[in-house]
Amino acid sequence: MVYGSSRELVRTRTEDKVVQLVNVQRTKRRLPPLHIDERLRRAARGHSADMARRGFFAHQATRGPSPFERMLAAGFEHPGGENIAVGQESPAAVVHAWMQSIPHRANILHAEFRFIGVGLYVDATGPWWTQNFGY
Repeated sequence: MVYGSSRELVRTRTEDKVVQLVNVQRTKRRLPPLHIDERLRRAARGHSADMARRGFFAHQATRGPSPFERMLAAGFEHPGGENIAVGQESPAAVVHAWMQSIPHRANILHAEFRFIGVGLYVDATGPWWTQNFGY
């Protein structure tokens, strides 16, 4: 039985590595680990792809849904926050970049967040990353 392409498997493993590295940062600070939620992953993947395909880098495209609206549309009822990045070539690089930014680090280390979904989209311009967080 085939469960998807090898490309899809690599993408999922790369996204999961980001979660693992985020949880290392949380554990260092005695915060509970975040749990992967497939609805948040779906919302994050959609946003990464949308940014790449439409050529914008923002939490919301002109006249597009907000991060919270995207998470709700994906079926996640308690959205919390979002981090985005572009160009970092590895999970370690993107987590490092987020941890160097006060607002991004605040999302990663938010004590009340319990769930996370990471979405990676790669095109000719490089990797596009979105993290969605929820309660």
